[in-house]
Amino acid sequence: MHPDCWTNKEVHIFMAKKGTKFKRYSPKFKLSVIMDMRENHLGYRETIKKHKIGSKNNRGNGGGIDMLKRWEKIYDEEGYEGLAKERRGLAKKMDGAWKGKPPKEQPEIKDDLVAENERLKKRLEYLEAENEYLKKLQALIQQKEAQKTERKKK
Repeated sequence: MHPDCWTNKEVHIFMAKKGTKFKRYSPKFKLSVIMDMRENHLGYRETIKKHKIGSKNNRGNGGGIDMLKRWEKIYDEEGYEGLAKERRGLAKKMDGAWKGKPPKEQPEIKDDLVAENERLKKRLEYLEAENEYLKKLQALIQQKEAQKTERKKK
């Protein structure tokens, strides 16, 4: 195509204004929307209207439809856990280091990590106490054996 032909074509790039806050949907909400759509045999547009998904600006132009299709694809491929993953921000590098912001932890995951941390601390305390007990027991056993050998020498 010759560069002169480009002048007749219009290119529209839609970007959010700086500081625009996007609505976040919980994994439970996403799952309930997908299940409702499937159980009631609703189309994408009907589901978007019913659940008021997307911003006022993109309800008519398919932005909500794309989002709903993405949720459905993620659910089909990864299940509920896939809906709970944070997918915003920059992608991971191949070596595992983050290019941009790290993924945000979901509150349920954070609570689980805190509980797991507490459980592990208690387990560590128990094992340290058991280790001390076994060291003292070993020392007593060695002491008694040493006393026996001394008695035999006398």
